[in-house]
Amino acid sequence: MVSQSTIQKYEMVIGLEVHVELKTKTKIFCSCPTDFGAQPNTQCCPICTGMPGTLPVLNRQVVNFAVKAGLATNCKIASDTKQHRKNYFYPDLPKAYQISQYDLPLCEHGYLDIETGNGTKRIGITRIHIEEDAGKLVHLEGEGTLIDCNRGGVALIEIVSEPDIRSAEEAKAYLQKLRAVILYTGVSDCKMNEGSFRCDVNLSVRKKGEKKLGTRAEMKNINSFQFAVKAIEYEFARQVEALESGEKLVQETRRFDQNTGKTYSMRSKENADDYRYFPDPDLPIIEITDDERNALGAEIPTLPDARKAKYIEEYGLTAYAAEQLTIQREIADYFEKAAELTSHPTLAANMILSDVSRLLQPDETEIPIKPEHFAAVAQMSGDGRINSGTCRSLVQMLWEKDIDPEIIVREKGLEQINDEAVLSGFVKEVIAQQPKSVADYKAGKAAAFQSLIGQVMKKTSGRGNPVKIKELMTELLED
Repeated sequence: MVSQSTIQKYEMVIGLEVHVELKTKTKIFCSCPTDFGAQPNTQCCPICTGMPGTLPVLNRQVVNFAVKAGLATNCKIASDTKQHRKNYFYPDLPKAYQISQYDLPLCEHGYLDIETGNGTKRIGITRIHIEEDAGKLVHLEGEGTLIDCNRGGVALIEIVSEPDIRSAEEAKAYLQKLRAVILYTGVSDCKMNEGSFRCDVNLSVRKKGEKKLGTRAEMKNINSFQFAVKAIEYEFARQVEALESGEKLVQETRRFDQNTGKTYSMRSKENADDYRYFPDPDLPIIEITDDERNALGAEIPTLPDARKAKYIEEYGLTAYAAEQLTIQREIADYFEKAAELTSHPTLAANMILSDVSRLLQPDETEIPIKPEHFAAVAQMSGDGRINSGTCRSLVQMLWEKDIDPEIIVREKGLEQINDEAVLSGFVKEVIAQQPKSVADYKAGKAAAFQSLIGQVMKKTSGRGNPVKIKELMTELLED
């Protein structure tokens, strides 16, 4: 394994190809349904299985959804475009070609802005094109491979980024932002566990300062932010190690194994010439007028970046916090409802990003607390009626049983103790009972001070004002 100092001499160059299944009721070229989880081979017909003599008919809703996705990602929309046959022999494509787009994509030259540790970064989007999905292969160890054609012909858009990404965290931020934008438009449910939002990672490495791109490897069909990060980190280290040992890298397709956290070679990477693209003779030119483009643009709701700007300006949130709030539309909707009901909206935002995020399961967006109850907790905390620990506990209680938090605070006696005379009595009591901790603090051990604060908080049943307790403790210990 190469050393960290060696790895730091290199940089990764990443481009992402994201496949998004569109939320159409029927497939792209036939009337078969697109419901997920149906029995194998029950949602297919002679058209989507490529039987001889059949003719495809384009589902216009696919074009409309793709245009919306393009507009939402700042792309230029083609006024006319066409579809191509992408030829390759693989069992999940019974007709031995996929209908896609080659040199005239529907959408081009877009971008998304992401938040990084160094501020805002713009990631270019090369193109968005429409295509049909392939079927699914089911491998049975020792028995063979089965084919389920249900997914074949499901409408896809492929969103291809520029090679502007330089770290696993940037890749994750881009994927999260892209998924958020697509969800806002409503053109896909983006369910990663069902494969309706998945990506191929193209990664190469080069010495820092070099301009020439290295030999890239493509990692296929990654359907988790976490797996994307792990695949990128492993593949970067693998390529650096190979170069350092004098090995010549080859352009190839690799598979990421989520159990081992490693990538494995599948096949040498095909080039465009290998696919023998040519215009599909059965499908006409797709035309999009200015009026159609404008009408579709008018249907797009307020997108994450606009909400992000609003949160920064109106509530004083950091760019990163505002970005995180807008990643999921339902969370942003919830925050805005709660923010209208409290004079401490920034605190409400922080509670969502900390306490709520901790309680939500991955990809879950439904918060089981009424916005007015959540706002009431933020109000009590911001007004100093409860401390931060009680605030956190209240959110947990309401998560399990949503009732008026005022009732809980009153019945359980959870209001914060702010009376300095009362708090001073507790502080003096702890100082008298903990001579060793007092001696340790005076000897310069910072941890002893926190221990003393913890003892006071325990005596107040967690209700003491921690700021005032620290002030009183410091004052009394230095007398």
